[in-house]
Amino acid sequence: MTQCSDPIVIKLGGAVLSSPETLEKLFHTIAVSRQKRPVVIVHGGGYLVDELMKKLSFGTVKKNGLRVTPAEQIPFITGALAGTANKMLQGQAMKHGIHAVGMCLGDGGLCQVEVLDPALGAVGRASAGDATVVNAVIQAGATPVISSIGLTAQGEMMNVNADDAAVAVAKSLDADLVLLSDVNGVLDENKSLIKALDSETAEQLIASEVITDGMIVKVRAALDAANDLGRAIEVAGWRTPEKLADLIAGENIGTRFYPRTEK
Repeated sequence: MTQCSDPIVIKLGGAVLSSPETLEKLFHTIAVSRQKRPVVIVHGGGYLVDELMKKLSFGTVKKNGLRVTPAEQIPFITGALAGTANKMLQGQAMKHGIHAVGMCLGDGGLCQVEVLDPALGAVGRASAGDATVVNAVIQAGATPVISSIGLTAQGEMMNVNADDAAVAVAKSLDADLVLLSDVNGVLDENKSLIKALDSETAEQLIASEVITDGMIVKVRAALDAANDLGRAIEVAGWRTPEKLADLIAGENIGTRFYPRTEK
């Protein structure tokens, strides 16, 4: 990862949003570290959506890990993600003296979004777009907090997978990417953290059953993200936010995933 003043994109998942203590530590660290390097936050908020859907008596259906989003539900999901979750994080940032700007993928054409699969409803695929507005926010000394809600060229609201959204934002900004996860990284047969992985090594570890079950999906998704972005990305644990300062400074605290073209 780059050790310079280039932006770093940090993706926060729903589990982080449900832990006030972790958010407190996380934004304290960001408040200190962002003086050395701009930070851009991309977030989901699945647990908020789940709670809202339950209150509204909407059923939750998922296909291949993606939430099926009927057209009548997208206004509510947009409200939960681009509204409640986004402002909750913006509020946490403000508590720590960070000038935060709440945004979504559609602001300033940051990401281009199209329908991923008609069978999934209002679920979008994001790709890199125009980072002019976000760069202006960063240049003004503020921290963008970007929800995973996007807009199509026709103005339709789309729910985008937060990991995919983070990759698209990082590509738009030509920035490094960190995916904060519920695991600290990938462990070897001795339960020690594996500092670096490429596709070939990962497949060997899967074949030898060192990487098993749900971790296989996480590893392949991280490698896909690195390949899509064209640079190494890091997967680190959100439960140790105090280590984030080292990561922002360019150090390796989790597992670093390398694309096929980089060693």
